[in-house]
Amino acid sequence: MTEKSTEHGTQRRTGRRTERRSAGILLFRGTGPAVEVLLGHMGGPFWATRDERAWSVPKGEYTEEETPEAAARREFAEELGMPPPDGELLPLGSVRQTGGKLVTVWALAGDLDPDRITPGTFTMEWPRGSGRMREFPELDRVEWMDPETARTKIVARQELFLDRLDALLNGAPLP
Repeated sequence: MTEKSTEHGTQRRTGRRTERRSAGILLFRGTGPAVEVLLGHMGGPFWATRDERAWSVPKGEYTEEETPEAAARREFAEELGMPPPDGELLPLGSVRQTGGKLVTVWALAGDLDPDRITPGTFTMEWPRGSGRMREFPELDRVEWMDPETARTKIVARQELFLDRLDALLNGAPLP
């Protein structure tokens, strides 16, 4: 198995498959039935007209020089334009998304005003094949959601992080 760093993060080559890894922080506030989680709607033209399954934990890819926890903190700041609140990161483990990326997430109790978010940006050719490069926000909006609403909006595999947060807050074993 070999690893190499790219502009998009660490990729671990295992046979024919290259593994991409991301790390993020699921911010939550409140307790019991009043718990809310902070999710970001993915930016760019692909997600512009979608709502269900178009929201994500603020996260991003990382290099082999970074620990996943350091990457999660850095990506939170890059994607939201502010550092994560102070507090203890609570591990929610990893899930493999349908595209193959391994995503590791921590929960963090805290609060922030979504109106103060200044999202990071990325550049891509758009329209595809046009030769024109355009800049788009990483997240085009950020909202606090109750877990039930979040389950309908978050990308499918990240739903497991909501289950794990619920278990963690209720003293149950993580699924």
